[in-house]
Amino acid sequence: MDEVNPMPSLKATADTSPAASAWREWLEEHGPKLLLFARQQTRSHEDAKDVFQDALVKLVEKVRSGEFVGGQEFWQPYLYTTIRRLAIDLSRRDDRRKRREDNVSADAESEQYDVFHSWFESESSDDETRSQLEEKLKELPAKFSEVILLKIWGERTFAEIGETLGISQNTAASRYRYGLEALKRNLGSARRRGDLSL
Repeated sequence: MDEVNPMPSLKATADTSPAASAWREWLEEHGPKLLLFARQQTRSHEDAKDVFQDALVKLVEKVRSGEFVGGQEFWQPYLYTTIRRLAIDLSRRDDRRKRREDNVSADAESEQYDVFHSWFESESSDDETRSQLEEKLKELPAKFSEVILLKIWGERTFAEIGETLGISQNTAASRYRYGLEALKRNLGSARRRGDLSL
């Protein structure tokens, strides 16, 4: 699988700014986490890249126009919220379009949805283990998997997760706990069947 570099989506915009290197450094640090979140929120890898890029463009426009309230420490929470909203909008548009499409188009869309995209990019991780972890995470209800992604890979607090998802901090913490328990059970079953060796 080709590695996705989130930098090109903002590079042309950032190069004209006097703080281009600051944008690049910030994106290199936070871009992979944000793209991972976008992947979880959308139906395909291409949609995730589009949503991620659109969210970045919105942030850049707000920062340049002076409309953005707060400093660089508020960029990441803004982007998580914007990615989620854009993904919801995209999903609604896609659902309306799908209802209008014939069965052949719907089948092609379904095949595109099932394309495998690795969420775990570490070179030291075993490919089979990585694949199993991703598959088990996808099997969780979205309300659990999105909290796990935001907490572990997004490095967000429960308060920040609650704000991003429009739920209370306690609900975010509960979903995280229940999600991890379900993931542990699923991985335990896979290990007992011999599908996973951890």
